Amino acid sequence: MASSSFRAWHCLLALSLLSSAACGQLSPTFYAFTCPMLELIVRATMITAIMAERRMGASLLRLFFHDCFVQGCDASILLDDTGSFTGEKSAGPNINSVRGYEVIGQIKRNVEAVCPGVVSCADIVALAARDGTFLLGGPIWAVPLGRRDSTTASLDKANSDLPAPTSSLAALIASFGNKGLSARDLTALSGAHTIGFLQCLNFRDHIYNDTNVDPAFATLRRGSCPAAQRSGDTNLAPLDAQTQLLFDNAYYRNLLARRGLLHSDQELFNGGSQDALVRRYSTNPALFAADFVAAMIKMGNISPLTGTAGQIRANCRVVNSS
Repeated sequence: MASSSFRAWHCLLALSLLSSAACGQLSPTFYAFTCPMLELIVRATMITAIMAERRMGASLLRLFFHDCFVQGCDASILLDDTGSFTGEKSAGPNINSVRGYEVIGQIKRNVEAVCPGVVSCADIVALAARDGTFLLGGPIWAVPLGRRDSTTASLDKANSDLPAPTSSLAALIASFGNKGLSARDLTALSGAHTIGFLQCLNFRDHIYNDTNVDPAFATLRRGSCPAAQRSGDTNLAPLDAQTQLLFDNAYYRNLLARRGLLHSDQELFNGGSQDALVRRYSTNPALFAADFVAAMIKMGNISPLTGTAGQIRANCRVVNSS
């Protein structure tokens, strides 16, 4: 009796998983039967990548954000320009800035060796962002899966929809709101800036021209970021000088001390609507982690292609030939 009950439960579970896939719903168990080793493959490849360069965890988290904010989480950012196709890699916010494409490609090759034609590049990007966060000390969460890959990209949307580092708080709230994300989501997701590095051209105006900057911090950053335009533009500085390769809540303590590297960072704590939440995150890492996870899952649900829409690319950099 117990054995038959177990079999009945197992069949119901299988039907539930299959029906969620058929209905186009994202689910952490989407590949439970078709590629059960998926997350182990992604994790192993990510460990190798981060052992080679710890900064890569931050880079892949940023890649996921730049993908989702442009026509949804569909891996459109991965598509290369060709003679007849213009992708998003040459957009202002992406060119010579977004990185990690080769790691995504390696994960895809490793997955294809075990589960050919099954797992989308879009889902690989989502899993890599989660693992990059976790492997640098951040939270872990179940990633809803079942996205498919786009056959299109939008250079125009990449140039218009990604918030600029010079954005005001009102512009940031509007930009995130356009994607279905709240002001709280904005402030939580901005905590990703607790890891990674930024080029001088993105924070030059803030450290030389803004008044809401700690003078000692501005002096420190000016040491590697000359005032002259096009001078040292690609010089790097850590977004979080305290723990630049550890995912924690130090980013918010930096904001309280007026040590945000970007103008848009410091806008979150500058006498506006997010000041109180920044203070709470600065003293409550568990609250920040919980809100960050919720916001990441919410962002990962921006306009995914599901069901029969899009395709499962064989190579993340190009659309499948018909």
